[in-house]
Amino acid sequence: MPVKLSETLLLIEDDVSLRTLLQEELELDGYQVLVAGTTAEGASMALSQAPDLVISDLRLPDGDGLDVLRKLQAEGRMVPFIIITAFGTVDQAVEALQAGADDFLTKPLSTEHLRLKVKRLLAHAALSHELARYRSVSGQPANLGLVGESVAMDRLRQEIRQVARSHAAVLVNGESGTGKELVARAIHSESSRREAPFIPVNCAGIPHELMESEFFGHAAGAFTGARQARKGLFAEASGGTLLLDEIGEMPLPLQAKLLRVLQEGRVKPVGAEREEAVDVRVIAATHVDLLEAVERGDFREDLYYRLETLALTVPPLRQRGDDVELLAMHFLRHSADRHGRGFMRLGEATLQTLVDYPFPGNVRELASAMERAVTFCEGDVVQPEHLPARIRKRQMGPLDKARDADQQDSIASWPTLEALQQDYVRQVMSAVGGNKRRAAQVLGINRRTLYRWLDNSGAKQ
Repeated sequence: MPVKLSETLLLIEDDVSLRTLLQEELELDGYQVLVAGTTAEGASMALSQAPDLVISDLRLPDGDGLDVLRKLQAEGRMVPFIIITAFGTVDQAVEALQAGADDFLTKPLSTEHLRLKVKRLLAHAALSHELARYRSVSGQPANLGLVGESVAMDRLRQEIRQVARSHAAVLVNGESGTGKELVARAIHSESSRREAPFIPVNCAGIPHELMESEFFGHAAGAFTGARQARKGLFAEASGGTLLLDEIGEMPLPLQAKLLRVLQEGRVKPVGAEREEAVDVRVIAATHVDLLEAVERGDFREDLYYRLETLALTVPPLRQRGDDVELLAMHFLRHSADRHGRGFMRLGEATLQTLVDYPFPGNVRELASAMERAVTFCEGDVVQPEHLPARIRKRQMGPLDKARDADQQDSIASWPTLEALQQDYVRQVMSAVGGNKRRAAQVLGINRRTLYRWLDNSGAKQ
């Protein structure tokens, strides 16, 4: 089967002029566009050409667009489907969505709006396909269980596969909430130890006085309350992998003993007379700079260099581009499933709000935001108001900021109408990548007027 160079769209529209306009707009975005003018022709092409997305008019000369959708469903084809019509009513919208359409747009149609819908639905479909192929022949996720298609994540997955071939200790660096434990699990799952235990432990959650016993075990009577011998985490993980999360919290005396375990492969339980051999791969994770901790005297230099030989860095979410959308839809789907909500989707304004937010709490913060959104959203479409307030505030426009300031001070800080116009034009120009033709369409003005506004605002591009 030949490799598809770009997504293929099927456009079913009997209005020739509109069909030509939409075809040209979508082809400018790099899509391959197939066109049809009737239900019969559209259904035939949908089944034979296997498009990635279908856009269909509701009323066609020989039927309606929902007929095409039903034929696809009868063949088991799950294809994103957009219905457009000049006869939009609430009842028709409900019927189309209940029939399985992904969206419903009315004429006169905003081509910019349609193009954004197409982009979002294709991204959502790509995520669904990615989730569907998670399991490889070995039974492990094809993407190592790490959602994302950014260059940074592709590089990380490659590094994971490389270090998984080794049995040496690994250091996983990354900010809080980036998914360091998921990376550690991926290393374990890709290694020859995958059938043995994977045991994660948070060093910050164990009292220092109990750490040695927890890690190495103890003999009966080793201390008050030790009525019987107990295996430590190293013995429990023998043959497998032990994740030492937040290793920077480990006290110096225990760091020395950990170094010995890494060098000799042996542990000595508290109160025992003999050492015991263990076969454990250690993965250490931290959000702090261990080299700075070495300089402060809080972390052993020899242990640092032992761990740093195989070091990976998990990129923060703000450096992962479109992965924000993929992860948001991933978490939304799982949260909706847990709450028994069925299909839910993110509104365009919501997606833009998420993309514009820097997420200092990284993937963990995004997952929590989607959980909150599912909890507070009464319908099927998540809107910005369903997100946490700290995320919404990043999207406040000049008027919103003025209103907020008015609540605290006075209306003196409200912007002028000209300032609002200039700010809006700049936002639109940024959203369309500086394309003046598209910006003029969004703003509902001709390009000559847009050039004048840009000259006045000093926002020439």
